[in-house]
Amino acid sequence: MDEIVRQAMTKWPNVPHCFGWLRLDARGGWRMRDERAQHLNLPGERISHPALLAFIERNYAGDEQGRWHFQNGPQRVYVDLELTPYIVRTQPGPAGAPQLVFHTGETVGQIDAAWLDEHGRLYIRDGEKSGGVDDRDMAQLLPHLQVDDDSDENEEALLRWLEGDDSVTARLVLGTYIIDLQRIRSDHLAQQFNFTATPRQA
Repeated sequence: MDEIVRQAMTKWPNVPHCFGWLRLDARGGWRMRDERAQHLNLPGERISHPALLAFIERNYAGDEQGRWHFQNGPQRVYVDLELTPYIVRTQPGPAGAPQLVFHTGETVGQIDAAWLDEHGRLYIRDGEKSGGVDDRDMAQLLPHLQVDDDSDENEEALLRWLEGDDSVTARLVLGTYIIDLQRIRSDHLAQQFNFTATPRQA
């Protein structure tokens, strides 16, 4: 968190929180949602200003109730999450394996667990950070989703595993990581990763 933000929080501790005006989309884009966007349930206008994006991402955090927010000076701006609190992207890594980074620019340091949902989207956990992979990056990670099976058709075996076939084991094999995949339903993400998708004032 920026020091200027800490000082503002101390100086003005009782500024009302803001709800519904900021959204993180499923591709890691920040969107500003005015009253019209909120009323019509529109995604909102994508924020593109580099300095503003950097400021939001430096001051982005979750609270004890799993509500994620951007600390804008003394005001806490709660974030609607289209997918998960973090979105994971790929970038070129050593030895040809993709490297994973969060939408905030932080490198994924330690993959603790990995899940695959019914749509074939990958989710990973790095300590307290959990995120779904940007759908545009899934093609680069598909070769790293491997299944123990006698056949040569890895993708077919992976589909069988997704459908509940426990005779095979699916793994994420990425660099030095070999992580057994777990199944997850896309409508159970908030429960699994302990976040509130649409924080609202009580």
